[in-house]
Amino acid sequence: MTADPSAVAAAHQVLAHLGVTVADLQAHPSARAALPTVAEYLPRVLAAAGPGARRTYGTYWERMAATWPDRPLDGVAASDIEALKQVMMASAVSRRNSRNGRHAGEHVVAAARAFYTRAIADGLIDASASPAHRVAKPRRLPSTRRALTTNELEEINAEARTSGNDVVLDALVLRTETACRCGGALALRLVDLDTINGLVRLTEKGATVRW
Repeated sequence: MTADPSAVAAAHQVLAHLGVTVADLQAHPSARAALPTVAEYLPRVLAAAGPGARRTYGTYWERMAATWPDRPLDGVAASDIEALKQVMMASAVSRRNSRNGRHAGEHVVAAARAFYTRAIADGLIDASASPAHRVAKPRRLPSTRRALTTNELEEINAEARTSGNDVVLDALVLRTETACRCGGALALRLVDLDTINGLVRLTEKGATVRW
């Protein structure tokens, strides 16, 4: 809605009489609604996040709230997030498939971006004011995954046919060669089996359904 020119002119006259400029109003803390702190805003982020986001980013969100509990959303700088990224990378648990904490660093930045994306969507800050989006993610290294060898595949099939609660079903799941995730196999129901066409309906990550 366009402001009435006469009203704008009257407002300028009042400001001039008071010796105050529009920039003074914007810069003065009392002229803006107080932003929530990181700790205060965290419950809203968690409530709006899906199960996958909470599982992946929840630990990092909690760490942000513990590190900057009393800082308002606009009181966190890009360098603060960069510093937290370095701390999390250095303290990442070392495993056989570790990449020197790169995944932890990537998750810190992604979690911070998701956190501030919610604040932007709520109209609390401008998109250009997000410190998380000014921090670069660690460059992702090429995957170390490889195909199973013939011997490894034989061992897996032998184990499936000789152990477990339902060896026949386990062997069939492997034999169908669906390339499904574990969750897809565990979610199978009798109604998902198309015995006429020899198909299996899989419900997998992200509620993706495929035959």
